[in-house]
Amino acid sequence: MQPAAKKEAQKIGIAMVLGLILGLLLHYFGKGEYVKFISPIGDAFISLLKMVIIPLVFSSIFMAMYHLGTPESLGRMGVRAVAYYFITTCIAVLFGIIFVNLINPGIGADLGSAGVHGLSEAMQSKVASSSSGWASLFASIKEVLLGAIPTNPFGSMADGNILQVIVFSILMGMTALFIPKDSEPFVKVVGSLESLSNKLTMGVMSLAPYGIFVLMTGVLAKSGFGAIISLSKYMLTVILGLICHGIFLLIIGSIRGKTSPIEILKGVGPAIITAFSAATLPITMMNVEENLGVDKDTAKFVLPLGATVNMDGTALYESVAAIFIAQAYGFDLGLTQQIIIFMTASLAAIGAAAIPGAGLITMSIVLSAVGLPIEGIGLILAVDRILDMFRTAVNVFGDAMGTVVVDSMLKNKE
Repeated sequence: MQPAAKKEAQKIGIAMVLGLILGLLLHYFGKGEYVKFISPIGDAFISLLKMVIIPLVFSSIFMAMYHLGTPESLGRMGVRAVAYYFITTCIAVLFGIIFVNLINPGIGADLGSAGVHGLSEAMQSKVASSSSGWASLFASIKEVLLGAIPTNPFGSMADGNILQVIVFSILMGMTALFIPKDSEPFVKVVGSLESLSNKLTMGVMSLAPYGIFVLMTGVLAKSGFGAIISLSKYMLTVILGLICHGIFLLIIGSIRGKTSPIEILKGVGPAIITAFSAATLPITMMNVEENLGVDKDTAKFVLPLGATVNMDGTALYESVAAIFIAQAYGFDLGLTQQIIIFMTASLAAIGAAAIPGAGLITMSIVLSAVGLPIEGIGLILAVDRILDMFRTAVNVFGDAMGTVVVDSMLKNKE
């Protein structure tokens, strides 16, 4: 971990602990109402996060797709790699949704009524009236798919319709590949917007320790140890989901690479360990080439692509966190809402690598997509640094296994 990042992590850790202590003290001395004197700081932090979402989502996802390189890059190798990464990301989200519905980590968490009041009446009605049951599956999927297509992209941005913005960004980025000369001026503008948005986000994230301190204090002042118990179950849910998805990726890589799981783990072990503390692309590239026999050209294309569009661990975490927050606020999300979470978490992960503080920003995106207040991220962020190590390791492992799978497909065809 870089010195600046390490220092920032320490600040957030200290803020988390101080917020936890102060919140518990206020709760057990019956002084929870005093939180109102510092709550504007948390409100301002949340508002700043909302402010950067739309420009950051559009620019980062557009540039991620454009950086695929050339139309030829979307050919034999590119299509296989993108398809594989997207499918495994969807499977990761599915693992997350299954585990969070089985364990129900948010049920019983008392976060007070702030979450309910944070929803408009329309949103409360939307969440409460979500269809459920397998009989409505087709209708739900149809509704979500049609609703993901923007009729007016600028209107979608103005309304904060995140799913439509993501779909529009992907389509525009891919289209730009086929008309590089005509799209060059627009790409420069969007690239500049991405740089500005990233810089602005870094500025907002510098306020994270203060925002987290206030949000943690507010949540624990209302719920005491009840929130901590639910948070432990939440961590267990995320980690179990990540382990199961990691095993799934290991099996796929072992079958396609015709290598034992033990040999694969030994081969990419250095990259996985390094994922806990530093950028891993060069190490991962060396591991898959030298230890797993992946062709150098394949590794040089597929691994950087994976680092851009493949965020299995992040997507799984987002799906679990969104449903956990809904459960903690007392909402039973129906089938339609969970499909939206499934689609949004899968698609938002495409641009996550380009977003500083990706866990926080993309979590806000998923919550906004289903109409839940993003104030609940105060509880999630308390253990975000811990879970970030696990999900980053799964992201890196997924990149490596994607390279093994694509390389095996190309060799078999030859």
